Amino acid sequence: MHEQIGEHILWHLPLVGGVHADTIMTTWLVMIIALLFFGWIGASYRSPYVTKRQAVLEAVFNYIADLVTSVLGEGGEPFVPFFVALFIFIFLLNQFGMLPFKAFDLPFGGSPTADLNTVVPLALVVFCMIQAVAFRKKGLSYLGHVFKPFPALFPVNVLDEILRPITLAARLFFNIFVGELLFVIVTSIIVARISIGFFNLSLGVAVVPILIQFFNFFVGTIQAFVFTLLAIVYLSLALADEH
Repeated sequence: MHEQIGEHILWHLPLVGGVHADTIMTTWLVMIIALLFFGWIGASYRSPYVTKRQAVLEAVFNYIADLVTSVLGEGGEPFVPFFVALFIFIFLLNQFGMLPFKAFDLPFGGSPTADLNTVVPLALVVFCMIQAVAFRKKGLSYLGHVFKPFPALFPVNVLDEILRPITLAARLFFNIFVGELLFVIVTSIIVARISIGFFNLSLGVAVVPILIQFFNFFVGTIQAFVFTLLAIVYLSLALADEH
């Protein structure tokens, strides 16, 4: 097994320069799998019977929808599809790293969210969406919020706006990256067949990768939820009426 974290296959594109080819291919693969999966789910609705996969997926959709409407009120209903798609997409990107594609030297694999080139655009999409929606609702008066409650807080309020997408991206990136890094380190110890005296360290940690994968699945799910929840909260703050 040979896997390195932080190194990427590069495509050199005109005007753009070097891009992470493995991250792009993996992201597109995840999108194709997601479309096929939801197509499969959609086909099951032709039957009059409710299947388990329908029940599970509808439970997820309803939970996100209830979360959006509880935070944003009835005006949040138009945003439900966006936040449902955001959660599902990030969840799938996070969990894709559990599949050992890179271990077989394939030109894709790993979690795309362990790459800043994925999480930064996701955070910027959320940030730009929030700004556009707030301007559409409030017009230029939306800019006034950076001077409240006191004009002297203008630098602090601007910094707060800038840090929101940064913290969104950083939180998601580091949690997924560290999980993958830990898995690679432990797996490397097993492959290296390390012994300390009479103690076979590689054999002793043989079960750890399985535990790490369960942990990574849990962390990936939580981080997808946290990213979505914070995006909803940031939107609610931007749309809140000033008193």
